[in-house]
This record gives sequence, C-alpha cells and structure tokens, in this order.
Amino acid sequence: MNWQLLATAMLPEHILLAGIVALVVMALVSDDARGALAVSLVAVAAAAAAAAWLHFGGVAASPFPGQVAVSPAISAAKAIVLALALPVLLMSRDDFDGDERFHTLLLSSLYGFCLLVSSDSFLTLFLGLELMSLPVYVLVLIAFKRPESVEAALKYLVLGGAASATLLMGISLLFGATGSMALTTFSGALASHDTMAVAGVALVTIAFFLKAAIVPFHAWAPDAYEGASIPVTAYMSTAIKAGVLLTAARLFSTAPVPWTVATMIAVLPLVSIAWGNLTAMKQVSFRRMIAYSSIAHAGYLFYAFLGDGPGRFQAVVFYLLAYGLMNLLAFAAIPPGDDATRDRLENLKGLWHREPYAALVIGMAMLSLAGIPPFPGFVAKFLIFKNVIAAGYTTYAVLGLVGSYLGIYFYLRVIQFMFMSPQEAVAGVAAPRRVAVAASVLCLIPVVLLALFPGWVLGLFQV
Repeated sequence: MNWQLLATAMLPEHILLAGIVALVVMALVSDDARGALAVSLVAVAAAAAAAAWLHFGGVAASPFPGQVAVSPAISAAKAIVLALALPVLLMSRDDFDGDERFHTLLLSSLYGFCLLVSSDSFLTLFLGLELMSLPVYVLVLIAFKRPESVEAALKYLVLGGAASATLLMGISLLFGATGSMALTTFSGALASHDTMAVAGVALVTIAFFLKAAIVPFHAWAPDAYEGASIPVTAYMSTAIKAGVLLTAARLFSTAPVPWTVATMIAVLPLVSIAWGNLTAMKQVSFRRMIAYSSIAHAGYLFYAFLGDGPGRFQAVVFYLLAYGLMNLLAFAAIPPGDDATRDRLENLKGLWHREPYAALVIGMAMLSLAGIPPFPGFVAKFLIFKNVIAAGYTTYAVLGLVGSYLGIYFYLRVIQFMFMSPQEAVAGVAAPRRVAVAASVLCLIPVVLLALFPGWVLGLFQV
C-alpha cells in the first residue's frame, strides 16, 4: 500500500477524523466544551481547503483500488459541501453552545459524506451512507426544543432504515446478476434485459428516492424538518441531500438512461415537483414549508438524470450549490428566539421594518429558490431543463416547468409577509446575533460569484 498516496488522496477525511478525535478527547478531559465550536470550524475549514487543493492540483487516485477513488470533480464536490457546513456551525452557536455532542456528530456525518462520494463499490457506498445518516438521527433529537423532536427523530430513523433496507436488497440483486460490487455495474445494468438486474436498478433507485424524499416516499420528511432545530434542518436540507444526489450521479455516471428507467425517473419526480409546491402553499411553519420545497427541488434534481450523461454531474452539483446556499441564507437570517415562535411564517410580517438586512437576505433566498433571474436558482433550473430537452424529453421538461411555476406563489408569499405587511411586535424573537449575520455573509459571497460567473463554477466539475 502506498501510504503517501493514501495520506494525500484522503486528506479531507483524515482532517475530519482528527477533529473528531480532538472533540472526543476534549469531552473526556474537561467539562468545559466552549472550545468545541472553534475545533469544528478549524477542522471543517481545513478539510474544505484540502479538498480544494486536491481539485486544483488535479489529483486523481485510488487509495483503495476498487473501493475508494478520488478525482478533481469529486474533490470539488467535497470542498463545496464542506464549505456549506461552515455556516451551519456558525448558526449552531445559539442552539448548541457548549455541546460537544453536536460537533462530534456533525463531523462524523461529514466524514461519511466524504467517504460516500468517493466510493467506488457498493460496500463503501453503503458504509458512507450509513456514516452520514446515523449521526443525523441523533442530531434531530439532541436539541429537544419541542416535544415533537422525539417523534421527528423516530420517523427519520424509520424512513432511513427503510431506505437502507431497500438499497441493500437492490445491491444484492445487482451482485447476483453481475457477480460484482463495483459501482460501474449499475450503469451497465441500466440497459440490461435481465430481470434480476432490472429489479436491482429499480430498488437502488427507489432507495435514493426514499433518501431524497421523492413522492410517495416523502411522508415523514416534513415532520423531521419541523421537529429538528434550525441548524440541523439546514444541514439536512443541504449536506444530506447533496450526498444522496451526488452518489446517484456517480451511479448513473454518463450512461444513457433507457426509456423504462427514464419513465420512473421522470414521473415520480414530476409528481414531487407538483405535490411539493402545492402543499407548501398552505404551510404555517417556515421549516415545514422548506421541507415541502425540498421535496419539489429533489424532483428537479432527479430530472437531471434524464439529460445528457456528461452534463449530469455538472448540473447536479451546480443545482445543489445554488440550492444549498439559498437555504442556508434563509435559515441564517431568521431572527433568533423561542423555537416554536421563530418558526411561524406569520412572525415574518413586517420584518423589513424591524430587521431590513434579514428581510433582504431571506427575500433573495426565496427569489432564487423560485428560479427568478438573475439569481443562481434560475441558472440551476435552466441547466436541468436544457439538458432534459436536449435529450429529447421535451414533454417531461414542459410539465416540469409548469410544475415549477406553482412554487412561485409560496415564495412570493414570504416576501409579501416581510415587505408588504405592517410592522408587528413579535414576542420571543430578537435581532439576529452577530454570528448569524456572519453565517449569512459567508453565504452571500459565493452567491454573488455564482450569479456573475456561472461558467467558471461549472468548469470546476468537468468530468
């Protein structure tokens, strides 16, 4: 084994592991956990910088041949998601100040994410997926801001367990059909006429639908989003979704999707787009609204797999980056206070008069999530539907675009509450703390770059 290659290619994972060990040692030797946030920020920032260095250095290697692989595009994806975790850590200061459990679990989940996107076999894929998911079940619970947290954690656990079981069954069928655990067997099985291989492809795809909360596998996702604290909801809607979709992009690779699989990939995400947008209209909880918005956006993301193979990874990563930044912007700008109070949409009424900066940031996030130009969300949706039309699925593209128009209503409703409603005094809600403002600024900088230089950003993910 080439230890130098192993140390270099998996440098982000090693840095995260060092951070986890440091947090555990701190918890063992001292009861004072005030330094946990600083350790986590340093570890995640260093891991993101290491991934960016691997990308720009053009490092492509297989430290564990057949199990783990690293390429410039994979390193760029790691750098982006690790960077997105930094605002989550800053937001966590209000809810998890002095709680080293949160930071240890978050770093463990990020370690699983890095392993997941680097996986080259179904063995490491499953290991990475579970390492990424298991800490989140606990993260939903530990804040315990409201009684629903326990129920939300249990529902998320059951949903994740069902996805894992479905994935394992699909993997076993693919192994039975091909005799190999390599990820490349999935793209090869897409065009297969063998019954076992086709069933394996269907089950693996359904498992990812479950993880991404695609209709009809979405039922408990909004409960988990609402029951978790805001930093955990922000993490679930960005990093977890990114891990699932990036792994799906690795599975499908550049192989063309046959019409039988394309029908499943198009119909269920199309229903998710329509149902997510329609159901979000009547929500009174901000987190629950974002949950149904997330269901709709998962539909857009799976639409990317209908498009041209070489452009899939680019479209998925760009969309995840734009979507993640806007979600984090919205969550970072929500004024702090009592968990149940700050989560109600009605409490955003007149926010422009109380907190102009917070209202502007949330408004920008809503417009981008709605796909309004010139915000990055418009470019992200344009890339998806452009590839779908180019692949010949014009009808599905038109239906998806019509479904996306439904979402404009509830995004503009939030803007109407903030800018067009009279100022209201809201009990239990305070002005955003400096750390939350810093988190929003940390997101605003890449948002501007994304809006002004989308071509340069897309070039980072050339595969």
